[in-house]
Amino acid sequence: MQASDVMTHTIVSIGHTASIREAIRLMLDNNVSGLPVVDAGGKVTGVLTEGDLLRRSELATERRHWRWLELVLGPGRRASEYVRTHGRVVDELMTREVVTVAADTPLEEIVALMERHRIKRLPVVDDSDTLVGIVSRADLLAALWRALEAPGTAPASDEEIQARVLAELETADWAPREGLSVTVTDGVVELNGVVLDEHERGALRVAAENVPGVKAVLDNLVWVEPVSGTVVESAQQPPESPGIKTTRQS
Repeated sequence: MQASDVMTHTIVSIGHTASIREAIRLMLDNNVSGLPVVDAGGKVTGVLTEGDLLRRSELATERRHWRWLELVLGPGRRASEYVRTHGRVVDELMTREVVTVAADTPLEEIVALMERHRIKRLPVVDDSDTLVGIVSRADLLAALWRALEAPGTAPASDEEIQARVLAELETADWAPREGLSVTVTDGVVELNGVVLDEHERGALRVAAENVPGVKAVLDNLVWVEPVSGTVVESAQQPPESPGIKTTRQS
């Protein structure tokens, strides 16, 4: 998937000469945490976020510096902070270094940019840097919800469920390669075998849960701590019916 598949086309933006009162009103009315700032031609020139409005004289939340630190910072730094805490126009407070993406940017890259820059939204621009959309964390959550709601093709039999679970495990580099058995009875998957890391137990269970048609997963795995040799049995009991069973070999 890419930006164009999830982005919001109805764009709430603001001009750089607007007042911060207008900007705040737009954020509150549209339930957004940030606004792209655009010029008369629709090109992105900055972004104004909630973070830009946290340190304000009206709230008495300005940064307080020790007197000796003020001398070190110098008048230029202090003057800049004064603008941010007292400014009344968007252009005075907005962040000018804007991270943007194109409509064909993969979601993997978008998520990486959000994490790297610690931001919640990315303007989507065309070849002329004109704003065409916004991708926010909320848009990504909505896309995830749709993916989870999409009905999967349920296997017609226990054999097919078993085959899908094993196929998923074959692609997982963390999965045990020996001594793991998968049994399926009436849509209930039973996991038996030995794991050397407790985290493998949860991952094996999740791999089985994600196969369409699975009604439940019974964890009968035994965890052997490789350093001490401590054996931790599963608290679950195996189902009464033997079902269909196979053992993965290395």
